[in-house]
Amino acid sequence: MNLPIRIAIIDDEQLITEGIRLLLSADESIRVSFTSCDGPAFLSTLGSLGPEDFPHIALIDVQMQPMNGFELVEILRKDFPDLKIMILSSHYKSSVFGYMIKLGISAFLPKNSDRNSFIEAIHKVHSHGIFFNTTDQQMLMSYMNNPPRKKTLFNLHDELSDREKEIVRLICEQYSNQEIGEKLSLSHRTVESHRQRILEKTGVRNIAGLVIYAVVNDIYPLPR
Repeated sequence: MNLPIRIAIIDDEQLITEGIRLLLSADESIRVSFTSCDGPAFLSTLGSLGPEDFPHIALIDVQMQPMNGFELVEILRKDFPDLKIMILSSHYKSSVFGYMIKLGISAFLPKNSDRNSFIEAIHKVHSHGIFFNTTDQQMLMSYMNNPPRKKTLFNLHDELSDREKEIVRLICEQYSNQEIGEKLSLSHRTVESHRQRILEKTGVRNIAGLVIYAVVNDIYPLPR
């Protein structure tokens, strides 16, 4: 039996938080680990959790005090890089799409999303690292087809080697370092060295950013 996807919810509107919790409670494959009313409270709780309670995904509101959602994400990217992040907002993101990609956010959903789309996004983020709806895909294609805009997404200092691209594809498919080593007949240490070098070359901060980098540069297809 698969373990449930653990979710944390951070929103300063209690009715929104309770509504999301109620919505998710109807899906047995998802469990709300905890909720917080602001960024500092969330960080305090997160730092006290053991691995069995640590969330897979954080659902974060943008407009909060004293720390807004993007400020919180900046801290999480540094201190908890493996935590997948979904931004929830009443204001959709067309003006901040590139910023979202650079931060390594896994998905950005309007708060008026329907239940099925919301649940689908959670499962896609958990399995693939990112979720793009139709609007997101159109914006990403616009970036990919516009060289100046595409160049602003990532600051690549050195080209990836064929071996590094191969490892990127396997990382995007959610293989662990050990599994990658077994597939490519490499030691765990060698895979870890490649992985660190890839992150340094691409400038991404987490797996979500790496997946988007791979999609933008035709290394990995957009998850369906």
